[in-house]
Amino acid sequence: MGNDCIFCKINNREIKSPIPYSNNTSFAIKDIAPKAPIHFLIIPKIHLTNLTAFGDQNFDSMKDMFKLASEIVKQENISHTGYRLVINQGNDAGQQVPHLHLHLLAGIQLGEMG
Repeated sequence: MGNDCIFCKINNREIKSPIPYSNNTSFAIKDIAPKAPIHFLIIPKIHLTNLTAFGDQNFDSMKDMFKLASEIVKQENISHTGYRLVINQGNDAGQQVPHLHLHLLAGIQLGEMG
């Protein structure tokens, strides 16, 4: 775990932040600079900087991130309108926190990417 990782500190409750959704290996928080009306960050509880740090022992975490995304979509009632899941990796992709996380965006019509 990164000693100065904000996501690790939130997970360890060293930084107070509402955690509206969680499961055994992941938790979700609202993005503090949302790019859509609904913008959650889904974060593994173990510290992984990026996908290249991911090993066979971590696949349950990845599976649980997507399971949690599915739960959020149902709870937020957005499965019928659509949503986007994004993983930014590295500076060129706009990753701001060096801890693997999944963005869930919804609530507006999202433009095409790329």
